Amino acid sequence: MIETPPKDRLAIQTAVVPFTDDFIREAIEFEVGRGGQIFFVHNRVESIYSMKEYLEKLVPGLKVIVGHGQMEERELERAMLAFIQREYDVLLATTIIENGIDIPACNTILINHAERFGLSQLYQLRGRVGRSDRLAFCYLLVPSDKILTSDARKRLAAIQEFSDLGAGFRIAAKDLEIRGSGNILGGEQSGQIAAVGFEMYTRLLEETIREMKGERIEEEVETSMNLGVDIYIPKNYIGEENLRMTFYKKIASASTDDRLEEIRNELRDRFGALPQNVENLIRFVQVKRFAQHMGVVSIVREGARAVIKLTAQAKVDPNKLLVLIQEDPHVKFSPNGVLTFPLKVQGPEVIDAIEMTLRGLAA
Repeated sequence: MIETPPKDRLAIQTAVVPFTDDFIREAIEFEVGRGGQIFFVHNRVESIYSMKEYLEKLVPGLKVIVGHGQMEERELERAMLAFIQREYDVLLATTIIENGIDIPACNTILINHAERFGLSQLYQLRGRVGRSDRLAFCYLLVPSDKILTSDARKRLAAIQEFSDLGAGFRIAAKDLEIRGSGNILGGEQSGQIAAVGFEMYTRLLEETIREMKGERIEEEVETSMNLGVDIYIPKNYIGEENLRMTFYKKIASASTDDRLEEIRNELRDRFGALPQNVENLIRFVQVKRFAQHMGVVSIVREGARAVIKLTAQAKVDPNKLLVLIQEDPHVKFSPNGVLTFPLKVQGPEVIDAIEMTLRGLAA
């Protein structure tokens, strides 16, 4: 992580304030009074010129220029050059200024309807000011007559709290916490990579490289498991959200039993004896990985029985399967590869029972 700011750079003072005439006038007059310029972000093209009239009436003599993405390229270029050359006091713009704008003389930014923006967007917009050794201000304007959603309040609180230099990583982590991280241990992926997923991409890349080398590629099965067992890391065991996420990822990506044992020892050393839920989680991942290696499509617990669906290429010894069926009349195996058998245990012991059955059938 790069956390060292440029020399003489100061943290940007950030505040969430209601949209009022008095406050906006005071903020603009203060910046203009000290010889600076202002960004005013209004992310609605259809009403941006009405906002221009409002600002010019609010502060008589104020010179405002507009910039947005629907303007012709040359017109937008002229507007930006005029602002950079300090012919105007305020650049009234949409989020077109989010990246690539570096104007040291501009050290106040007002963001209208800040509750509509994502946390990363607010962070990028705030970064447009404070690019010199002057103290900069970022004001997040919200309607005074509107009740904000829970997520909007969390985003605004986060951008206000993490105003110190080098806070980018903490803001990204907070954004992940607010939006959620998706189903880490399942087959689904979250966020904008939902169509493929990072893990799937790297796996496809690895398979392609092996194919180009002439190696034989076995098709991998994505195993789903639903055993009705609590598998999670409690907050009273690892209190910090980001740290819990780190260990979820470590456990989910462990490729060997030895690696899982290392993680178990690390948890024990750092946080004490493992709660049953955490032990269940590690065992769950261990059994799931073994089932995937065998060619099991799914394992579902239905009351007092388990249902295992196998692929046609599953690594199952037919003789062992036949013995299992003959020894217990309650064990059923259908032609489409579905094995059903009774569970004589409850709770976390179900995981052990499933593993014992799979290892007893493995070729």
